[in-house]
Order: sequence, then C-alpha cells, then structure tokens
Amino acid sequence: MLNDYLERCAVIGAGGKMGSGIALLLLQEMARMEVERTGRIAGNGRLILVDMNDEILTGLQAYLRKQMLRYTEKSIVALRGYYKDRDDLLENREMISDFINGALSMIRLEKDLKEAAPARLVFETIVEDLEVKARVFSTLKGICADDAYFLTNTSSIPISVQAERAGLAGRIIGYHFYNPPAVQRLLEVITTPQTDKNLQELATELGKRLKKIQVPSHDVAGFIGNGHFMRDAVFGMELAAGLEKDAAPHEAIYMVNKVSEEFMVRPMGIFQLMDYVGVDVCRMIMKTMNTYIEDEDIHSELIDQMNEVGVKGGQFPDGSQKDGFLKYEKGRPAGVFSLKEKDYHMIDQSGWSRTCDDKLGKPPADHAGWKALSKDKNIDDKLKSYFGALFKADTLGAKLAQRYLRKSRQIARKLVDDQVAYNIDDVNKVLRNGFYHLYGPENDYF
Repeated sequence: MLNDYLERCAVIGAGGKMGSGIALLLLQEMARMEVERTGRIAGNGRLILVDMNDEILTGLQAYLRKQMLRYTEKSIVALRGYYKDRDDLLENREMISDFINGALSMIRLEKDLKEAAPARLVFETIVEDLEVKARVFSTLKGICADDAYFLTNTSSIPISVQAERAGLAGRIIGYHFYNPPAVQRLLEVITTPQTDKNLQELATELGKRLKKIQVPSHDVAGFIGNGHFMRDAVFGMELAAGLEKDAAPHEAIYMVNKVSEEFMVRPMGIFQLMDYVGVDVCRMIMKTMNTYIEDEDIHSELIDQMNEVGVKGGQFPDGSQKDGFLKYEKGRPAGVFSLKEKDYHMIDQSGWSRTCDDKLGKPPADHAGWKALSKDKNIDDKLKSYFGALFKADTLGAKLAQRYLRKSRQIARKLVDDQVAYNIDDVNKVLRNGFYHLYGPENDYF
C-alpha cells in the first residue's frame, strides 16, 4: 500500500527547515524505490513541493541537488546493484549523475496550494498556528482525492483539534520529525481514536523505511517531546528567578544554563536550547499547551518579556544560531542578555562570569563533558559514578542540578500518569534520541 501512496506526494511549506528536510527524505525514498524496481527513474513531477515564492523554491532546488549528491555518493554500492542491468551506465559518476537527475525530475516546485491536488500523501510543515493549518487542510480536503492522507509535523497542536476544524477525522496523523529531519532519527507519531488503521500502518512503514526511531504519543498538546521540554524550560526559568535574590538576572541565567549543561551532562544548557528552538517558538508552544491542558500553567513572564523586546533566537537560513537569551560567537555562548539594559553582558570580558563560576563551585572530580561521554564505551559506569558523587556534593551548582534532575524525572512520570506517553521508556527514548541526552529522566544513576 505504501508504494502506491508514494507515487504522488506533496510537502506544504517545503522551503522551510522542516519542510526541506522532509522533502529530501521523501525524494530519497521515492527515487530509491523507483530505481530498485525498474533500473531507471521516470520523474513526471511526482513529488509536489509547495512554498510561497520563487526565491525560496530556487533555494530548495539547490539544497535538494546538493544533498542528493551526498546521499548518492554514500550509496554507490547499492546504486551499482540497482543499475546492474544498465549497459549504458558503467562508471560510478555516470550512475550518480543519472540517479540525481532522475530524482530531481520527480519534483514539481509550486507556489499554489491547489497544485497539491494529485497527491495521496500530503505532509504539512507550515507555521504552528491552528487557524492557518485549518485553512490549509480545509483547502486540501476540497481538492485532494477522498483516499488521500495527511501527515502534520505539528509539535504541539492536538491532532483531533486539527481534524475537527478541517473535517478530516481519521485521515490526518501527527508525524513530528525532529530538527533537522534528515539527521535527527526520532519521529513522534501521534494518533487519535479516530485515526484510520490503514493510515497508521502506512505511517509506521514509512517511518521504518526512513530509518526513524518511532515513538507513539497520545493526542495531548505538546505530546512527549515538548511536553517535557516546555515544563523543563519553565522550571529552568523559575530556578533563575530564585537566584535573583543574590545575583543579577543575567548572572542567574548564566548559572542555570551552566548547571543544566555542565553539571547535568547535557549537550546544551536549557537557555541555549530555547534559543536553538526559538524563544518565540517556545512561547507559542507554551501558549498552545495552556489552551488545551487544564489545571496547569505552562508559562513564564520572562519568555514573554524577551519576545516583547524582539529577542527571539532561532536560526539563520544557513543553520547558524541567532542571538536570544545568549549571544553567540562561532556557535558558542559568548554573552547573556539583560532585559534591564537591553544588551548583552559578555562572558569573557568582565569578572562577573568568574564570580558566578565560583558561586556554583565545580562538578565532582570524575565529571566528563557530554561530548566526551557520548563516545565513551564505559559511559554507563561513568554516569553512575558521576551522579553518585553529584548527589553527595553540597555546592550550589550540585544542589541546583539535583533539584533540576528530580524535576525532570517528575515531569517524565507525570507524562505517563496523564496518559501522554504510553510508558516511561518512551519518555526516555524521546529525550535520548530527540534531545540527545545521554540518559533518560528515569534511570538507575540517581
């Protein structure tokens, strides 16, 4: 069934970071499927990529060509097998050229949503706004075939709400890729009681072909990934607010960011992670979760204030980091924003950051950074030893880390209790594969 549906696909919002990555994954699979089956690629514009202007689409085409070259060069052994009966293609470079040109002939670049009408699988990757999504899905419902299926990359808006607004009950599924889709292996799959069983099977099979680690989630706003991350972020901002009794706000942010990266052995601190996702995006997700989750306030005045002064983080088109809570130089934090002064205090240009380091103290002696531990064959033993020492330490940094780690575990368990995650292992899997944590919040280390 999946092969039939892959004959005509569309990506809406294809020029964005998520859309372009999903388009690349689909193009790779559609081209591979075709050449494996027939030894050649008959293009005919079967992958319809829709975005809003010519410049974006031109950039998308260049991106796909570049990435397909990388993909094909790494797949040359498989390619030789696909082309074994093609006497006209003998050299590697000939096969690579034929495959890339054939793959690119499969795409149609369009600005009008109505051009997606022939698609039977439609991937939506537009702005995280219910009203906009509802309009797009309503249009698609009116132009696509009755057996077309829709996969939304939403990271927070309940699928049932989108389906109801667009009249697509059963034909839409949450298919949340992590950023960037071509690299990140995690895929959250969100279903509702009404989701068509054929769509569930099709989505699962596609995830396998794309070599994704699939984690199911119940249809609760924020799902598992953002369900944990947003609450984790709110707690980090609360910790920083608590430190402001004895520290300036920018110093408090610096300390919590350092604790959540260095002391907790994560790939980046919580404020850097919010910058990476986008301060404005985090605010929008929190607002969405608050709309649909009762008896809980997932909100921070600090994030509102940052948006009000126009400090939003996120990334430039080339993937480099925009300034947010932190200022970045060569991809690394170099300063911390002050709302009062509306400017950055540079970390390496004054004594304030050294004073903060002294207040925190150092991690236990057997501490190793995330990057080193991620490559260590004895990672389990080293994490157990480190966290054992951390929970015996009484420095400010250790105490903050202890509180944060306990809170992370509490959040994870609540996701299971609230029937967001099916089980605690799924929460661990999302944190480890989607956020690259070396350990899940539920573990034997502490």
